[in-house]
Amino acid sequence: MKRFIYNNSLSIVFFLLFVGSFIGQIYTGFKHYNQENIQEGFVAIPFITYLQSGHFLQATFENWESEFFQMGLFVILTIWLRQKGSSESKKCDVKEEVDREPNPKRKNTPWPVKKGGIILWIYKRSLSISLFLLFLVSFVIHFYASLKDENEILAKKHLSLITSSEYIWSSRFWFESFQNWQSEFLSMFTIIILSIYLRQKGSPQSKPVDAPHSETGE
Repeated sequence: MKRFIYNNSLSIVFFLLFVGSFIGQIYTGFKHYNQENIQEGFVAIPFITYLQSGHFLQATFENWESEFFQMGLFVILTIWLRQKGSSESKKCDVKEEVDREPNPKRKNTPWPVKKGGIILWIYKRSLSISLFLLFLVSFVIHFYASLKDENEILAKKHLSLITSSEYIWSSRFWFESFQNWQSEFLSMFTIIILSIYLRQKGSPQSKPVDAPHSETGE
């Protein structure tokens, strides 16, 4: 068990951080939503009802959407684009191990490599495909939830509800998306540039402490 935990400690810790943060988001979002309801003269809603509300779903999936979008783009763009000196980039002038064609005779190679054909073609792109599918699902749910939240607000004010074809062009929906996208792109730009000049001993996201600034890759 100790060996399992050690071998998987990075994913375990991040998953626990996710669960803790998610619980915190749910609790504080529920409290905040009901405080606003009471201040506006409406009754507080039950916890289960809140979990189905546009307010909760919109806040959740607009963030997940931006994360998967950023990761998917990073995986794809780092195939061809370079940043000299960055630990987040492949080397500028040479092919790396990740560029080689898969060898089905290699020891312990995954079964899709041995299978070949369309299975191998998909497997060779499975990381980016998965990330963009997660982005697409999150984007659709974000749109649905944001529309639902908007109509819940309009209903409280006894105003006409908005249709999905109208809402897709609304400033609110795209403001929610762009405000998250820009923060993700800024964070990636920051780590790409800072890793040229700054170091963190022991981290695989950093170059060795004594590496020159011009050295590219981890």
